[in-house]
Amino acid sequence: MLKSMTGYGSSTVETAQGQIAVEMKSVNHRFCDIQFRMSRSLNYLEDTLRRRIQEKVERGRVEVFISMEGGSRSTRDVNVDWELLHQFLDRADEMEQWNVFDSKLRLQDFLLHPEISVVEERSGLNETFEAGVEEAVAEAAAHLSDMRQKEGEALQRDLENRLSGLKQEVQNIYQKAPSVVEDYRARLYERMQEAFRETGYAPDEQRLLTEAAVFSDKADVQEEVTRLFSHCSQFSSILGEEGVKGRKLDFLVQEMNREANTIGSKAGSAEIGQIVVEMKSELEKMKEQVQNIE
Repeated sequence: MLKSMTGYGSSTVETAQGQIAVEMKSVNHRFCDIQFRMSRSLNYLEDTLRRRIQEKVERGRVEVFISMEGGSRSTRDVNVDWELLHQFLDRADEMEQWNVFDSKLRLQDFLLHPEISVVEERSGLNETFEAGVEEAVAEAAAHLSDMRQKEGEALQRDLENRLSGLKQEVQNIYQKAPSVVEDYRARLYERMQEAFRETGYAPDEQRLLTEAAVFSDKADVQEEVTRLFSHCSQFSSILGEEGVKGRKLDFLVQEMNREANTIGSKAGSAEIGQIVVEMKSELEKMKEQVQNIE
């Protein structure tokens, strides 16, 4: 079954530390491109969250919005070099005993020393809140995938209907092609006879028929029709396959359009030309659809 690359999914997870809300939107893209819009405190989780989304999405551009209410988003850690602090305190005691200072040094005087204490930013998410973020992203990705699946089912029905109509048009060309070649041969033969009558030259009848046949064969579109039937069959088979298939279908639509153009230029028939116009119109609609398929 087909999957669309367009979809939306959301999820909200409540934890003891706060609420996590996730929204995802996806659109067409040649590859799998995932962009996050979230607090910097979640940056360290990006690779993990990306893998969760890729379990559900193989192609398309996905924008992920993560918001948090409550919880500790970012805190600061005070890191103390305790060994160095003890050395400072020991030296301070010695100085006090030697009456070097009139008043005692305060502890904060040491803690403010850049070599003793350093204030560093760190993520303040605990394991429970972190698990809640992963859960919310996984649920939103599942909802996104479900929507893409439903839209893909609609796309598949539409493409199957269009493919059926396209096959009928190819069948019409197949049935009309022999008579088109024969009519072209007869018209060409008649024109050649008229031209020779005007000049008074009497050509060899068999040679005239042979030349007319050679030129009329250039209007034969049987090879193109055969390839179109083959492309239609492949298209139908791919629709029933599992996995990513948008690129394959896009390639086949391009090939079918190329064969239709060749038929239109070779046939030299107004009737077949009209069928080709209808085919190209249908193929253009199919192209728009397959470019939205994962």
